[in-house]
Amino acid sequence: MKHFLKPLLLLTVCIIFTGCAAKKELKSLKAEYQGCQLQLTESRARVSSLEDRLAEAQKNNDELRTSLTEMQNLLNKSLAQSSQGNVNIAKLVDEINSSNRFIQHLVETKNKSDSLNIVMINNLTRSLTREEMQDMDIQVLKGVVYISLDDKMLYRSGSYEISEKAGQILSKISKIILDYKDYDVLVEGNTDTDPISRPNIRNNWDLSALRGSSVVQALQEDYGIDPKRLTAAGRGEYNPVASNDTPDGKTRNRRTQIIITPKLDQFMDLIEQAPQSSLDAD
Repeated sequence: MKHFLKPLLLLTVCIIFTGCAAKKELKSLKAEYQGCQLQLTESRARVSSLEDRLAEAQKNNDELRTSLTEMQNLLNKSLAQSSQGNVNIAKLVDEINSSNRFIQHLVETKNKSDSLNIVMINNLTRSLTREEMQDMDIQVLKGVVYISLDDKMLYRSGSYEISEKAGQILSKISKIILDYKDYDVLVEGNTDTDPISRPNIRNNWDLSALRGSSVVQALQEDYGIDPKRLTAAGRGEYNPVASNDTPDGKTRNRRTQIIITPKLDQFMDLIEQAPQSSLDAD
């Protein structure tokens, strides 16, 4: 009996050890299986991502093909129009050359006009000193001389009567007018927008015209200017040189302009007197 129990005990021990080994191996297999499952999931995700990237690449490839086709069509169209384009370029060059010639003509004309203005200013102011010229604003525009005088230099305030100090400035202007006996002279009165309230003056039209007439009569009676050369005019408030919204602007607008104009034959003589170097410039 004792001999029989030993083999049985040994068999039991072997079975127990074998079962433990099997359980351990089974656990290891389960862990390996789970790892494989995880790898499979990751692989599927990578495959899906690659498929998406492939689809995007195919879409971009299709767009590039379309763009290439459009560019090829444009190139073919440009090549087909190249002959007409050369004709248009030649026409454009001709137009540019024509424009350059016109610009050159304008430059030459302006140089002649500038030279004429210089001659007229020199001729018309040669009787005045530099100090005398400071009392008046003299400009030459298109061959016409404009002498602008502030109303305070000529008239009593709000009146058309010549003031005592006006003789100083009118004597200087008379030198210019007498120096060129064949030039016509227009005396033009201008006012601001402030209404005039005088019993013998209805409005600014009257005031400006009366002021022009007063200067004309003074030039005739006091300085011997031929009345046939003189014209009196008034433009009221309707020829401003500045805004009437400010006191300074109103002061600039209250002025008398003496406009000296050469007749056609004198004008042509002045053109011939213009400095030739200036006319030929550029």
